[in-house]
Amino acid sequence: MRMSNLQLALIVAGVLLVVGVIIFNAWQERRIRRRIDAAFRPAPPATDAPRVEPTLRPAVTRDEPEAAALAADAPLATASSHGAGAPLESAFEPPMDVIASAPVASAPAGARSDASRTPGSGPDPDIEAIVTLQPVQPVGAGAVAAGLHARLGKPLRWFAHRGDGVGWVPLAKDTPGSFDQFAACLLLADRNGPASRAQLEAFVRVVGEIAPTLPAAFEAPDLDAEAARAEALDELCAELDVQIGLSVVKADTAPIAGTRLRGVAEAAGFHLAPGGRFEYVNEDSGGVEYSLQNVRNEPFTPDSLRLTATNGVVFLLDVPRLADPVRSFDRMKLAAKRMAVTLGGELVDDNQRPLDDAALAAIRAQVDAAAAALKRGYIDPGSPRALALFGA
Repeated sequence: MRMSNLQLALIVAGVLLVVGVIIFNAWQERRIRRRIDAAFRPAPPATDAPRVEPTLRPAVTRDEPEAAALAADAPLATASSHGAGAPLESAFEPPMDVIASAPVASAPAGARSDASRTPGSGPDPDIEAIVTLQPVQPVGAGAVAAGLHARLGKPLRWFAHRGDGVGWVPLAKDTPGSFDQFAACLLLADRNGPASRAQLEAFVRVVGEIAPTLPAAFEAPDLDAEAARAEALDELCAELDVQIGLSVVKADTAPIAGTRLRGVAEAAGFHLAPGGRFEYVNEDSGGVEYSLQNVRNEPFTPDSLRLTATNGVVFLLDVPRLADPVRSFDRMKLAAKRMAVTLGGELVDDNQRPLDDAALAAIRAQVDAAAAALKRGYIDPGSPRALALFGA
């Protein structure tokens, strides 16, 4: 039987579509790979960078420590002002003998650390700017208290090392014992954007002001290289940041009373969070697995739920922050289907198109692909590294 021109055209179009998808996926893979290499490439060492040796500061009066603690916060208020502070033209690569408790020393692109798989293991030079302090003799955590209280607009972590083989210890002002090494770590990017040059300068300045009080030697990172690395890391995370929404809306014009919605949500295991949305907490991990927010983009409050109504709700899945995004999506899908039946609503996508089982299967495949892309970017979903990079 001879095929018609229409059948031939459809076959050719189908072949071209498949080839186009293959080409697009290959191009997307190469683009993400370039983002990964740019984001995780360590800053080149500056061979002529000056090393700041330990020096003693003149003794302070009894009232000066409090003033010094306030001064340590002073650059933080202006951290977003460009050009604040003098640039420090030196470079830093965490050496293997400094960060020996976890395999996080800087490495060529393609040879990644396992820090994201070891909660609290220590500094993560792939995603943090790091400055180490090596006191001339062991000191307590109180010696770096001004740094612990610093606010720079990006998360700042401090670790200490006793030299007893235990490894890096997360530091708080009341951490007991004396330490022969400290590491200050500033996150290079999160969902608020990359760390700015001014924030990096303020970070180095805070640590630099602490160093002579110990006294301790320290080396500052190349700020231009770190700022560029922050931009590249932010671009990579923007490519990998995926959130999935499933909406339950009323098929008719009758809205959902807030009191009824709250009762149904709480019966399904949600609780109303301060941020204005309901959250479902995973009992095993203790973390938020998915959330429920107003389709009107208005926060839920006890008063609004008591006095008003809404046309629908959105189930939201934050893929990077979940250890098993696909399994979490499966649970969220079932919860959304049940709520749609209970409220007499319809399950739809962002464009108000009904979601049947085939459409939900396609979304599940997207979640799986997003999780795989995160792993290719050396960011395990739900890991400490992912929670840091994809936090507010």
